[in-house]
Amino acid sequence: MHDHNEDYMLRDIEEEQLLDLADLFKMFADSTRIRILYDLFEGEKNVTEICEDIEMNQSAVSHQLRALKTAKLVKSKRDGKAIIYSLADDHVKTIIAMGKEHIEEE
Repeated sequence: MHDHNEDYMLRDIEEEQLLDLADLFKMFADSTRIRILYDLFEGEKNVTEICEDIEMNQSAVSHQLRALKTAKLVKSKRDGKAIIYSLADDHVKTIIAMGKEHIEEE
């Protein structure tokens, strides 16, 4: 049986938005990326700090940071020679918090 409410919801979103949404959720499909995002919950950090926190090498972390930045989940700014990373906005925390809540449900 089809729920008419769902039909309306689908008409409410364009094909391009569906694809963008799928791409966004793909970014959360990697535990290293989630680890990095989670680490940035605490605030701004440089690559070295992130590497130490999540115990991974710099090339792996830098690669994932680039992907997160392209997806507009992380932003960066230059501080002298260092680049400081932070969460792009509060949506990132909300998405992860909601996902965590979902998996913790009995």
